[in-house]
Amino acid sequence: METKHYKTPDFIKEALVALKPVGKQTVSQWADSNRILDSRTSALPGRWKTAFTPYLQKIMDSFNDPAVEEIVIVKPTQVGGTEAILNMIGYVVDVDPSPMMVVYPTEVLGESISLNRIQPMIELVPSLRKKYDSNSKRLELQFSGMYLAISGANSPSSLASRPCRYLFLDEVDKYPSNAGKEADPRSLARERTNTYKNDRKIVQVSTPTMENGAIWQAFQKADTQYNNFVTCPHCKEEFVFKFKQLKFDKESPDKARETAIYICEHCGATISDYEKSQMIKFGQWRAIKEGSRRNIAFHFNTFYSPWVRFSDIAYEFVSSYKHPTLLMNFINSWLAEPFKQVSGSISADGILKYNTRNYPMGQVHHKAVLLTGGVDVQKGCFYYTIRVWLNNMTSYNLCHGQVFTYAELEDVFNRQYFDRYQNPHIVNLCCVDTGYNTDEVYDFCAKNSHWCMPIKGSSVKMLSRYRMSRINKDGLANGMLLCVLDTESYKDTLNARMKRGEDEGGWYIYDGCDVDYIEMIASEHKVVEKVRGRLVERWVQKQTGRDNHYWDCEVYAAAAADLCGLRTIAAERFKPKEVKIVEESPPKVSSNNYFKSKKVF
Repeated sequence: METKHYKTPDFIKEALVALKPVGKQTVSQWADSNRILDSRTSALPGRWKTAFTPYLQKIMDSFNDPAVEEIVIVKPTQVGGTEAILNMIGYVVDVDPSPMMVVYPTEVLGESISLNRIQPMIELVPSLRKKYDSNSKRLELQFSGMYLAISGANSPSSLASRPCRYLFLDEVDKYPSNAGKEADPRSLARERTNTYKNDRKIVQVSTPTMENGAIWQAFQKADTQYNNFVTCPHCKEEFVFKFKQLKFDKESPDKARETAIYICEHCGATISDYEKSQMIKFGQWRAIKEGSRRNIAFHFNTFYSPWVRFSDIAYEFVSSYKHPTLLMNFINSWLAEPFKQVSGSISADGILKYNTRNYPMGQVHHKAVLLTGGVDVQKGCFYYTIRVWLNNMTSYNLCHGQVFTYAELEDVFNRQYFDRYQNPHIVNLCCVDTGYNTDEVYDFCAKNSHWCMPIKGSSVKMLSRYRMSRINKDGLANGMLLCVLDTESYKDTLNARMKRGEDEGGWYIYDGCDVDYIEMIASEHKVVEKVRGRLVERWVQKQTGRDNHYWDCEVYAAAAADLCGLRTIAAERFKPKEVKIVEESPPKVSSNNYFKSKKVF
């Protein structure tokens, strides 16, 4: 029987292609099958091989997970991060066409990458070249059934152009804080995906800068976080490559390169560069924080790069660690960690060792000139401290604690305290924080204005330690003085006074002081952060969520001492005393007395 062959009309073929569901091919499989690397931009031109950068496989394939909406990638430089984004872009164009946007720090950079990276990729991949409209603009590439918009984070008009299903944000830590007069560029770009809220994908990629930078904050907030674990060839235990396990001679960069070895944290065995390459090949991404898969994040450092040896890392560190700018680049670009330079710190052990004095809680120093207090208002309770001041600005913690009612607070600050000679003392002034339950605190201070004053921390750097303002609100406190405080300045002062002696304005606690108080005093350190493009020093909590109530109380007590004129009292000690000169006539000496006082030879 003769078989008849029918030719399928072109319009039916086109309809079948359009209706064909997305296949099971992943991004990494698509890249291995289709992607060609250009000799102008790659050290290894030719066909893409995911096996050469195995740490990128799970990152790329998570793009195919229907449960994942957002992917965050915290990486060092030169490890293939941009290529991973290009593979995802190529996959979308070829397999799952949908509107797409990629955002770079500036439009100029976006245009350069379009010309030198994206368009060459399209030219080298036949399936992409076939779908590409060669009449496209550099910042808007047109394909069959979709477009790719290329935007700059510094251009609000390009970010607000069109809706997109897929959004790629590259090097987000280099974005400006706002796009012209508009809001945060990441927020503007995200709004473009609202039309596709049920099946959108957002990918953020960057080398980190500071702890408050966009990519590190995104990593911290991710529902699930991944680290890449490798297996020691000697003891078979798993670990993540850490810089502290790299040992080398710091005498010079060349010495570091010659002596660099990596030590397994479990068995202490030395791991070679050859063993490292094998370990990376079989590395596994494991969740270090596990939650929803809606928002996932990956973090890895330059140890995982096939192009970098242990000796290279050691050489780079020794070349840079004495220079803050170079050190920041090493920490960001090689370790993929946020830079945090600690310029001031307080340790609990240091307080116990150097700031404890042998006197009991509640006993006033017999040379006291002032007693001041500070209160930190919290939900349902009050933390307080009372500090004794001498005329040389040396201070001793008299007592501290936690009360739960305003009546208890009044009792603490209105009772008498005694020195060792049983002389009575009272608190001269207490500063009460108004950050929580503001109106209640205002009313309380108005009723107790003879011993307490409301206080408020300033959100910006001040020219002076504090300034006085008037409360302009209906109620008992209307017209009352409010002290606005530069808390950063006072924390600097307290930190410095902890290092002084008792005869030069030191800061001390009583013998047997409780651990909670000491840990709160040591809860913060001063770090360098980038704020609006500038490096600034700020006191921040060492651990998120760690209590710092007593530390705040001590700041307020120090401010109360200033308001009471302690500095003037201290300055009086150094004024030269007036000496009254009395002019007296010389005693009269008789001639007889004169000769009696002399030997006559």
